[in-house]
Amino acid sequence: MVLGLSALLCLGGVGVVVSLYDEATEIKRTAPDAVTDSFIRAYLVNRNDQEASLYQCKSGGDFGEIAAFRDDIVGREQQYSIGIRVTWTSLAVSNEGGQTVVTTDLRRAITDGSERTTDKWRFILVDQNGWRVCGAAKVS
Repeated sequence: MVLGLSALLCLGGVGVVVSLYDEATEIKRTAPDAVTDSFIRAYLVNRNDQEASLYQCKSGGDFGEIAAFRDDIVGREQQYSIGIRVTWTSLAVSNEGGQTVVTTDLRRAITDGSERTTDKWRFILVDQNGWRVCGAAKVS
């Protein structure tokens, strides 16, 4: 009886741990700004395409400009043997012509603080069972 009760308690504990882990690692796609934040972090800070793909639309999408932006950063780091840090300002969500758009300023800074640039970017999002980034373009 004691052995059976102990086994049930252990199984219950394992279930709780699995549930808590699943909840903690679940990708939240309920807010466009949160998804955009996660995408920028994955794509430009961590430079992890696999992680970034978790926040991208399932098919299509226009990521050419942001890919060129990242390639430029990587190229400058290699050419000049420097580190470049990417940060961003607050994310503003709007509806433009039936599209959900998130805008922010992306900042590039050399890690020693000697140079900094800021560009305004807009991210197009679609709701595909949760928000996903479907395009990114620099605002002229």
